[in-house]
Amino acid sequence: MTTLTGQPVEREAPPQNPWPALWALCLGFFMILVDSTIVSVATPALMSGLHADVNEVVWVTSAYLLAYAVPLLITGRLGDRVGPKRLYLTGLTVFTLSSLWCGLTGTIEQLVLARVFQGLGAAMMTPQTMAVITRIFPAQRRGQAMGLWGAVAGVATLVGPLLGGVLLDSLGWEWIFFINVPVGVVGFALASRFVPRLPTHAHRFDLLGVVLSAVGLFCLVFGIQEGQTYDWGTITGPVSVWSLIGAGVVVMGLFVVWQSRNRQEPLVPLSLFRDRNFSLANVAITAVGFAITAMAFPLMLYAQVVRGLSPTKAALLMVPMAVISGVLAPFVGRLADRAHPRYVAGVGLLAFPLALVWLWQVMTPDVPIWQLLLPIALLGVANGFMWSPLSTTATRNLPMRQAGAGSGVYNTTRQIGAVLGSAAIGVLMQSQIASHLPGLAGGGAAQEQSGALPAALHEGFSAAMANSMLLPAAVLLLGLVAALVFERPRHLVGRSGAGGPAAPAPETALPVAEPQVNAR
Repeated sequence: MTTLTGQPVEREAPPQNPWPALWALCLGFFMILVDSTIVSVATPALMSGLHADVNEVVWVTSAYLLAYAVPLLITGRLGDRVGPKRLYLTGLTVFTLSSLWCGLTGTIEQLVLARVFQGLGAAMMTPQTMAVITRIFPAQRRGQAMGLWGAVAGVATLVGPLLGGVLLDSLGWEWIFFINVPVGVVGFALASRFVPRLPTHAHRFDLLGVVLSAVGLFCLVFGIQEGQTYDWGTITGPVSVWSLIGAGVVVMGLFVVWQSRNRQEPLVPLSLFRDRNFSLANVAITAVGFAITAMAFPLMLYAQVVRGLSPTKAALLMVPMAVISGVLAPFVGRLADRAHPRYVAGVGLLAFPLALVWLWQVMTPDVPIWQLLLPIALLGVANGFMWSPLSTTATRNLPMRQAGAGSGVYNTTRQIGAVLGSAAIGVLMQSQIASHLPGLAGGGAAQEQSGALPAALHEGFSAAMANSMLLPAAVLLLGLVAALVFERPRHLVGRSGAGGPAAPAPETALPVAEPQVNAR
């Protein structure tokens, strides 16, 4: 069998038991998420070991996030064309080799460059995990699979900072990157063995769409992410932060116009957004990405600067969240296959802002630690009830030939939400510290003291960090509204009862049948 272009078509059917494939993919996904957080605890070590200043070390994370976020639309679509397994293994190889490169670098410039390649590898891998889940699990079982996927995300948020602290204390900063090498090798072997080759689709690659999306997203993400670094002013010459963001908005507008007029095959089929649940899930996951990123900064600063906790001990505050979300995720995954998603996701998206408001009330200089752990435990409930129903609802009704494109859009909106959250919370924390502690010049001195802040300043700093929690809480209300107007998924239409048999979804219940493949 070949396509119209003469290329062979992969006709291997999904496995009878898709779970080994999911576990193999989750190992790589876990590694990506851990690497997104593990570097955050290494800033002092990198400054000392590579003789760099704080702005240079910030670029170690910024370069990774830029290289990760910008290509997601492209890599999602590319997975549909060349096969998600092939692109996933390529990305895993790039990520693993780049991790080795990171650990071997001797200058901050080399480390930043290596992190760019790490981000590119992660961008190749992430959309394929969701695309493969969509294609190998029938619609009525996909919630369970996404539940495991969500549990991995919850555990990774805890493991990253903790593992980073242990490796830094015992082996040195290089090992926060070296640790990825054996994990990557094992992940490659498992994915090669258990992830099936799925039919490809002979897409025409939208080169103009690729250029417009890459340029537009780069301008937007760079401008928002680095705005605080440049004090929202001039970057170089006539280029300012706001002109860059404006250019990004204009270029992305041109991208949308081109996608609507491209009669061949657009990079992002706008028909995806005709599915109401896909559109609403993207709104909700943007709010979640914003809040997850934004709430971590004030909480960790409060724990270290006011309470005097080490980075590792501060990370241990998140244990209740990780444990509860990990325990709930499989249960919620099964529930997401049987119940209306507005109720399941609604629980998480209501619990999340309530937990942040609770933290706002209790983040005082002398509050007992156990009183902090209660709202953090509620965050675990929120995480357990959000990730699976949102990701499942986003992809449930998509045609199989557009699984990669849909996954790329979903992951891009989540990542843009995270970038917006990082930039917005930085500005808010600075303004709050300037308001409560005007003598600290916007808070920079407080952050540099890393727990040595005089006791007389603890009250003002605690109030500044607590007030900052209200921003992600407010943004989450938008996600809650989006979830509450989800439509009933196709596989639940016509159920005789909560546990009765489901009518099969027209395009997603039987992923083996893919008549869209251009075979001759």
